[in-house]
Amino acid sequence: MHFFYFIPLFFSYACWGDSNGSTNLDIFPKDDWAVRTPSELDIDGTKLTKLFELSFEDPATQAVVLIKDGYLIGERYAEGFDEQSFGTSWSMAKSIYATLIGISIDRGEISSLDDPVAKYVNAFADARRDITIRDLLDMTSGLDFPEHEHETMFFQNDHLQYALEVDISKEPGLVFEYNNVNSMLIGEILLQATGKGADELLEDRIFKKLNIDKYSIWRDSVGNVMSYCCIDMSARDFSRFGLLFARDGSWENEQIVSKAFVDETFTQIWSEIPSNTINQQRGYGMHWWISRNNKEAVIFNASGKFGQYIFVDRERDIVFTRITRYYATGANVQDWGRLKLISWIEDVTLFRKIAEFLAKTGLVNANTDIATPITFEDGVSNEFFLNYELIVDALIEVDS
Repeated sequence: MHFFYFIPLFFSYACWGDSNGSTNLDIFPKDDWAVRTPSELDIDGTKLTKLFELSFEDPATQAVVLIKDGYLIGERYAEGFDEQSFGTSWSMAKSIYATLIGISIDRGEISSLDDPVAKYVNAFADARRDITIRDLLDMTSGLDFPEHEHETMFFQNDHLQYALEVDISKEPGLVFEYNNVNSMLIGEILLQATGKGADELLEDRIFKKLNIDKYSIWRDSVGNVMSYCCIDMSARDFSRFGLLFARDGSWENEQIVSKAFVDETFTQIWSEIPSNTINQQRGYGMHWWISRNNKEAVIFNASGKFGQYIFVDRERDIVFTRITRYYATGANVQDWGRLKLISWIEDVTLFRKIAEFLAKTGLVNANTDIATPITFEDGVSNEFFLNYELIVDALIEVDS
């Protein structure tokens, strides 16, 4: 059973904006979202239903939320979940933390995207001295990229130390390699540039501005912010971040991050990137993926492992968020506990399956024996990936 409803059916939600139902770019969520029916925005409700039905062909789907013109016009939740249920971002966090780089550039704390990383990270004053911040964000650092793709960093006590020890193997700026180490370094750059941790910056410079007050920002066992992954919050609040980029970095009367940075972020650098899961080649640039970039539509997305997405269509002022099933514990500091015994496993999928088996058999309690973001089998996408192109088509059709 799924819960599928158009939000305005519930009187308890506030509606912001003018009384005749007109829409404009001044509509932003306060404590809650302004709401409208699809028909109030001249949208055929059957098109929204099609998008949601395609999304829920995958039983891993926990929630989908559709924002149009700043209004929440529909959402749907799997049984046992609702609008307050947390998902975890996985790598959607990369797009969020990259925004802090833009804000620091706006404030003069970082001079330029073309600054060498070594300007802020002393350990890079070696063979890696030519790697720039832009190289990190475009995934072209040239840092070593082994078969396990540095997903093993997730199982370390000190993720930053792991990242600092990765050597260079290619000339920067030439080859796209989706490397988690690039994103882990963002947190250290921000710390050295501002004197503040990425978690504090995220809270003060983005979340408070967007009225997001319920979340968990994950840190590793020694306190480093995991800036390549792992922010827990609701699908509605992930949508707030999407709306920030749909609105060119502006929120109400404040420019949170410059339009110039948003414009550069939404410029495709790489194209025709193959995928082992998604049934479509994609593009990439500045820690965002590109779902569609042609005359029909320009849609960028923040993307996370197992099927987490925030799709942003700036021209249509649309945000579409989808997260998979996740069981938040309220923790925010990683502690592998008993699972440390299997942390030597380099295959992340195998590790996850063993951890789930131990949890189901009662040998490990996922709520008390360990503390880490973890997606079990019921949150691993399949059909959503297979339907990816159809879903993007359906998203475009919503406002066509």
